Amino acid sequence: MSRLPEVEIGVFGGSGFYELLDNPKEFKVSTPFGPPSSPVMVGEIGGRSVAFLPRHGKEHTLPPHMINFRANVWAMKDLGVTRIIGPNACGSLQRHVEPGHFVICDQFVDRTSGRKDTFYDGPITTHISSADPYCPTMRQVAIDTAVDLGITAHPTGTVVVIQGPRFSTRAESKWFAAQGWEVINMTQYPESYLARELEMCYVNISLITDFDAGMEGIAPVTNDEVIRVFNENNSRVKSLIFDMIPRLPANRTCVCATALEGAAF
Repeated sequence: MSRLPEVEIGVFGGSGFYELLDNPKEFKVSTPFGPPSSPVMVGEIGGRSVAFLPRHGKEHTLPPHMINFRANVWAMKDLGVTRIIGPNACGSLQRHVEPGHFVICDQFVDRTSGRKDTFYDGPITTHISSADPYCPTMRQVAIDTAVDLGITAHPTGTVVVIQGPRFSTRAESKWFAAQGWEVINMTQYPESYLARELEMCYVNISLITDFDAGMEGIAPVTNDEVIRVFNENNSRVKSLIFDMIPRLPANRTCVCATALEGAAF
């Protein structure tokens, strides 16, 4: 088996992202939590070492509730990754957040159930703050890069994470929208929080593919529509990531890097 390389930046995305990498190589990574969704592809972007891992598997065979999030995040950590970019397709809960827009989320609300969502099952009790779950440094880089590329990106937003694989009922969607939340998704939790538990920085890039079911006068979301809009905008997601990576500062001074300080009892 090939010796694992040292990698700086990780991206959870689909196989279409591999084309961004210079001289990509595939590595199989084993973890204490089982196998990740697929082998990891490692290469370079803008002189920075980057690892890509498709969270749903190479052939998109893993539905959201079956993803081994702990294995995926641990595999990144095992490679030496300190920063993770997490793009995903999302629905909108507010009319001003339109399909084709991006949202750089700053908060999440967890509505999942039964997911393995911590690395710290004891015997040492560990409580890590998730008050501000996304890296402020990476968020600002994403926002600034989107502005430079002419991409409509909302600089804040709350994503409510549902269990899946079903979409929301109209009643659920209206409830979420009434809270003022902007985005709905099935994979942001526990992926983003698990990165914080391992003191890795994480930024979410939500590509809005549809209005959710609670929006009056708009047909309920379908999987075909999500895929169509995502494919139409996939090149912009890749452009944003490609331009972001060289801009990330070499040193980390954010709260993510010291998340475990004082967390254990």
